Amino acid sequence: MTVNFQYVNTDVSETLSAFTREKLEKLSNKFEFLISAQVYIKHDDKDHEAGKICNIELSLPGPRIFATSNKPSYEMAVNETINDLTRQLKKRKGVFKTF
Repeated sequence: MTVNFQYVNTDVSETLSAFTREKLEKLSNKFEFLISAQVYIKHDDKDHEAGKICNIELSLPGPRIFATSNKPSYEMAVNETINDLTRQLKKRKGVFKTF
């Protein structure tokens, strides 16, 4: 699975990219029909409580799956987004099995 990163209003972080790529690889191993992932790491200056945003869009057969989260740290945002995607992928896998 190919993974593309875009950092918006924040510096590029190799450790965060590696952390996110590792989480996505686990997801790819579990759901073999994934094609690619587009990851957006953003920083919102206006949100002082959280402000660390992670958006992930997955390409797979059928409509794309998208999840986003806004947390106090990027790692928490990535974990929350991956959990949301996992939930959506389980539903999608159930739909694939009915055909």
